[in-house]
Amino acid sequence: MRQAWLPLAVLGALAAAPFLGFGGSYETTLMARAMILGMAAISLAFLVGGAGLVSLGHAASLGIGAYAVAILDAHGITDAARVLPTAVGAAAVFSLVTGAIAIRTAGVHFIMITLAFGQMAFFTASSLAAYGGDDGYTMYSRTEVMGTRLLESRLAFHYICLAALALTWALCAMLLASRFGRVLRASRENAQRVEAVGVAPYPYRLVGYTLAGALGGMAGFLLANATEFVSPATLSWQRSGELLFMVILGGAGRLWGAILGALVFVLLETWLAQQMQHWKLVFGPLLVLSVIFLRGGLAGLVARRG
Repeated sequence: MRQAWLPLAVLGALAAAPFLGFGGSYETTLMARAMILGMAAISLAFLVGGAGLVSLGHAASLGIGAYAVAILDAHGITDAARVLPTAVGAAAVFSLVTGAIAIRTAGVHFIMITLAFGQMAFFTASSLAAYGGDDGYTMYSRTEVMGTRLLESRLAFHYICLAALALTWALCAMLLASRFGRVLRASRENAQRVEAVGVAPYPYRLVGYTLAGALGGMAGFLLANATEFVSPATLSWQRSGELLFMVILGGAGRLWGAILGALVFVLLETWLAQQMQHWKLVFGPLLVLSVIFLRGGLAGLVARRG
């Protein structure tokens, strides 16, 4: 029971942050980025911890959601009622189509196929010359909400990202606790035994994969509005690797660990980049050490001391 309050404490700290000296432009922008990547990391943790599907192409759904915002922006469509469903729907369709093939495999083959699909999306985005190509696309403005510029407000955007993060975590936690989630977890342990009791795991895994992609698309919608810029790098396999590392750093066995992993990853990355030019020489070994010594990730460490 005590551990159930830990994710609520993390979300509460994020809610209070703007009133505790972290309400400036720089801090809120940084927290928004961490929360958005936290959403994408939770959806990936849902796949990894729930279904045992280690995807190395999950950033594609994030990028597709972001590119949907950019493309509609280029054509003068900025109403959230049209942009958000398009971003989520495009990412979900991509995940449904690619997942229908990828989920028929397992292990290393699944990882490589998701990587291949992710790179296909990356090169497709790079070839979109009308939307910036390799250089990316700078949006004219953020998406409008019922005709207002609500997303322009830093504080409002902070709480919208927080609400989306909390909903993503609650939805994934609820699904994993349901019969649907039990089938996913059982298929992760032994798909043959699930089939032996008369349940086909494939549709469950495909729905889970599609849902994770849709949540990634929603994160992409917010990311495009946070940066007002979209580039092919958002879909790259390196971004997928970062999301996967956030899951591992936070603790793959706990959904809310992905929130911790994203926060620590973004804050550490930003702090080191401010301290030195070749910060990745320090960042990489720190990440390796954290994987070796933090068994159960940050969430496990916090739970043991909680």
